[in-house]
Amino acid sequence: MDASLQQRYLEELKAFLRIPSISTDPSHKGDMLAAAEFVVAQLESAGMRNVGLVERQGSNPIVYGDWLDAPGKPVLLMYGHYDVQPPDPLDEWKSPPFEPEVRGSNIYARGSADDKGLTLILIKAVERLMQRDGRLPVNVRFLIEGEEESGGEHISEFVQSGDTRLKADAAVICDTEMFAPELPTICVGLRGIVYGELHVQGAEADLHSGVYGGAAPNPIQAIAEILTALKDRDGHILIPGFYDRVQPPSPTEREAWARLPFDPEHFRAQEMKAPAITGEPEKGILERMWARPTLEVHGIRGGFTGEGAKTVIPARAVAKISMRLVADQQPDQASAQLASAVATACPKGVTAEWKPFHSAAPSMTDPNNKFIQVCAQAMTEVFGNKTVYIRSGGSIPIAGLFDKHLGIPSVLAGFGLPDDNLHSPNEKLYLPNFYRGIEAIMRYLEMLAGVTK
Repeated sequence: MDASLQQRYLEELKAFLRIPSISTDPSHKGDMLAAAEFVVAQLESAGMRNVGLVERQGSNPIVYGDWLDAPGKPVLLMYGHYDVQPPDPLDEWKSPPFEPEVRGSNIYARGSADDKGLTLILIKAVERLMQRDGRLPVNVRFLIEGEEESGGEHISEFVQSGDTRLKADAAVICDTEMFAPELPTICVGLRGIVYGELHVQGAEADLHSGVYGGAAPNPIQAIAEILTALKDRDGHILIPGFYDRVQPPSPTEREAWARLPFDPEHFRAQEMKAPAITGEPEKGILERMWARPTLEVHGIRGGFTGEGAKTVIPARAVAKISMRLVADQQPDQASAQLASAVATACPKGVTAEWKPFHSAAPSMTDPNNKFIQVCAQAMTEVFGNKTVYIRSGGSIPIAGLFDKHLGIPSVLAGFGLPDDNLHSPNEKLYLPNFYRGIEAIMRYLEMLAGVTK
């Protein structure tokens, strides 16, 4: 790819990244529409047809477009999302999160790696083929949504609707990462998720800790007791029945993981930047992150947290909690198990209620699937190293929905890097991977033309 083309793609990426499309914040509703319209313009410029918005009242629109003039060739459903996480805490960013800045070989901005930059890889690959050849070697449909970071209810309903625009042979998703720099990677397993809040109520109103201390129940203390009853200090989840459906990785997977260039101390010090690696000590680190379920507390609120002192016993407390699930765990069952465990652990003097918000099932894809095998060959050719197969600890709910409702596999081709700071300050994208990702997807489409449906 010549320098002038790289510069044009970089400027278009910067324009995309400047839009603060934060789907969890209602005040950014206008920005969400602006980001959707940006994607519409990109697809139209790439030569896609039937480009438009799939809208539902109260939801951010899904952007659709297609090119279906390769009879007898496979149909790929190309998925991405234009919404991003909130940028907080702002004071930890070295440059403003929505003012993209190139430093060295990286571009820094919220959404650079998750998922605007990787979504643009798919669009630009198709655009280059159309401009070069006037047609595509295979058929494509684009499905770019704006609620991946806030539950994905709209796209979930759309995928389940049976809409004919979703008919495809496989999906391509570039929302994962390489295991290491220069090591092309395809992810074949994703954890599912259950997310919600634990509400604990004590007295009707906050109470004076001097007058009532020693007699009044304290919801923050109670919520701490409940949480420590759900998981022990070694990371074992204590919810009855929670592990019953967990399928361990196969010996073949374990052997493949053991060959990956993984240095636990580098991972701890340079990637996590934490004092220690924690979790189930009898399990390997990659297994803990890829093939074991989790229970995490994301925040606790309640009582007085302002400057100075205010001696109150709070009336209520709330904890935000998620569980990551692995095959063959079921979200509804795991949520019910958590609710039962909360009820059992609830101390006297308070009431506790688990309120689930959203969930998604885990997903697994056979690495021998022909669509994955061809993608691996294309990535090996472009990057010059043999493609490896991994799982991911994260959740991409759409992959499970495609499998369940459309009956198609998802090819999870990663072009991010482990240190891209997803969901954190100073999120970045390694620009050489952005450009080579475009070339790899182009090559994939070319090679896929020889695959029978």
